[in-house]
Amino acid sequence: MSQKQILNTENAPAAIGPYNQAIKAGDTLYVSGQIPLIPETMELINSSVADETHQVLKNVQAILTHAGYTLNDVVKASIFISNMDDFAIINEVYAQYFTDNQPARETVAVKTLPKNVNVEISVIAWKA
Repeated sequence: MSQKQILNTENAPAAIGPYNQAIKAGDTLYVSGQIPLIPETMELINSSVADETHQVLKNVQAILTHAGYTLNDVVKASIFISNMDDFAIINEVYAQYFTDNQPARETVAVKTLPKNVNVEISVIAWKA
C-alpha cells in the first residue's frame, strides 16, 4: 500500500492557508488551486485576466515539474473564475498550455476567489 507524499516547491507560491501545494497518492498527483502569485515575491499579477491566467498556469506547471509530471499527465483541470465574461480570454491562454492530450475539465464562475483574483486553477495528474 502506497503512502501519500506531500510536495512543495519554492518555484510556486507558498500556500496561503492550511494546505500543501500538492499531494501524491500512488500514481496520482493532486495539485491545489493556484492563483496568480509570483513565487519569489508573493505579489499578485493583476494587470489583465490573460496575464493572471499565464501566471496561474506557470505555477501549476512548476508544481507538476517538481513532482516529475508534465502538463500532458494532467487528467482533470478545475477552473474557477470570478466573471464568466472572462471565459474566452482564460480559455485562449489555457489552450496555449494544453496543446495536446487535453484533460477533462470544468469551468465554474464563483462569487469571490482568494485575494479577489479573477482565476484559480487546480489539476489532477496521473502517470503509471
